Amino acid sequence: MPHDHSHTTNAGASRLWFALAVTVTVFVVEIVGAVLTSSLAVVVDLGHVFTDLCGLIAALVAAKLSTLPATSRRTWGWARAEVLAAAFQALVLIGVGGYAVVEAIRRLISPEQVQGQGLLLVGIIGLIGNCLSLAVLSGSRDKNLNLRAAFLEVFNDALGSLAVIVSAIVISATGWYQADAIASLGIAVLIVPRALAILKTSTRILMGFTPKGLDLEAVRSHLQTTPHIIGVHDVHAATVSSGMPVFSAHLVLPEECFFDGHSVEVLQNVENCLREHHAVALMHTTIQLEPPGFAHAHADNFHE
Repeated sequence: MPHDHSHTTNAGASRLWFALAVTVTVFVVEIVGAVLTSSLAVVVDLGHVFTDLCGLIAALVAAKLSTLPATSRRTWGWARAEVLAAAFQALVLIGVGGYAVVEAIRRLISPEQVQGQGLLLVGIIGLIGNCLSLAVLSGSRDKNLNLRAAFLEVFNDALGSLAVIVSAIVISATGWYQADAIASLGIAVLIVPRALAILKTSTRILMGFTPKGLDLEAVRSHLQTTPHIIGVHDVHAATVSSGMPVFSAHLVLPEECFFDGHSVEVLQNVENCLREHHAVALMHTTIQLEPPGFAHAHADNFHE
């Protein structure tokens, strides 16, 4: 019988829809602005806004998918959809950041004419839109990871719009077109570190790495000292999706523990140990109790 392992809710979905609508508007304005002003900063920020758009859509899709029940074929439901979306978004961000750096260097050497007034208008519209989204998302940014990530997306995009405005003022006042290239480099500095952080987190989850902050060796050593436990093996911990870590371990008990009731006591002690000493209270834990020699016999049967 499949179990529902979803912990994500649709909290703040209406806020995400509002932020998405504003971001789409900014995206369209910046497409027009990029064509009219020939600004690299706007083109780079356009890529930034596009990734924000992808992030908000991924947040909404993840919120929807998380409500779908698990099945016998998908025992974790669609929980990992948000991780795949985040990895894709990070790769796009890195591509945009790389393009920004290469093109900015070229324009620093051979500056191109940019329309400062049009650039300023695009930057102001983008900043206003981002500030509206920030105001809407700020009240629920701590409710779940999706909303927190969406808030950070829009916040960084607001900084990008601010960089566009500064470059537009400099160009209009001085005619120094290299300011556009410098602004695009500034946006790239905002983009790439965040993209690498997202990609690192996504990779850790997809590769099944131990959740950050959990010391498996410390857990193993602590379990070894629990009364009646004479062996610990096959200790694993991973993360299915954001906020959904899992833990499993095989514990060897003396045979008499399975007849005198100590096995239930051991299981309760282990759960308390994980919760109180290792902050594993919210993990999905799977504990297998087995008599001495069980694992070896099972391995021999497997290889026959």
